[in-house]
Amino acid sequence: MTHPFNSRTRFTTWGLWILAVIMADQAIKATVEASMPLGTSIAITAGFNWVHAINPGAAFSFLADAGGWQRIFFAGVGLTVSAMLVGWLWRGVSTRVETAACILITGGGMGNVIDRLRIGAVVDYLDFYWRNWHWPAFNLADIAIVFGAMLFVWAGGGGGGGGGGGGGATSLRRRATVTIIRRHAPLASHRHIAGFAPSIHMGGGCAVLRA
Repeated sequence: MTHPFNSRTRFTTWGLWILAVIMADQAIKATVEASMPLGTSIAITAGFNWVHAINPGAAFSFLADAGGWQRIFFAGVGLTVSAMLVGWLWRGVSTRVETAACILITGGGMGNVIDRLRIGAVVDYLDFYWRNWHWPAFNLADIAIVFGAMLFVWAGGGGGGGGGGGGGATSLRRRATVTIIRRHAPLASHRHIAGFAPSIHMGGGCAVLRA
């Protein structure tokens, strides 16, 4: 007899995956900070630079120039959402896709929260551009968050194997998560790179835990 998927049965495994995402994100950021002065940009290919940039604010530079309290506020939002997602994994998410989404969003979100608490801003290093137009710099944590949000959307559309019982409760949790992603996470961010004009980051679901 095949038992319905339930994330709680392998909760420790999911926790290790979250930790792996956090560690990978922080390792790259530490390397960037140790090897590149803030504002440095290294051309890798036509269309991609490796940079050292920071984002002290949130959407559209929201609170970027505040007195420092925004660091705790944004970190608090990120911690709250991450704790909620971990709680869902513990109580039992009924599909593998939503489990993966929780892992990616939590790992990416905590990677950025650590930056907020450590230096008061998020470290970014990936700069893609076309001619004179630069997509705002981002990092591995952002990528994890975006993919996690996409998985939630896919699951909401009926995708994601390993489903089983508890679909109604999971659907309710999914809707609550998307609401939090939209309401509490910045959809754009202001990047500070020496020699670059300020830009707007339309990051879609990435917003989820930019706070």
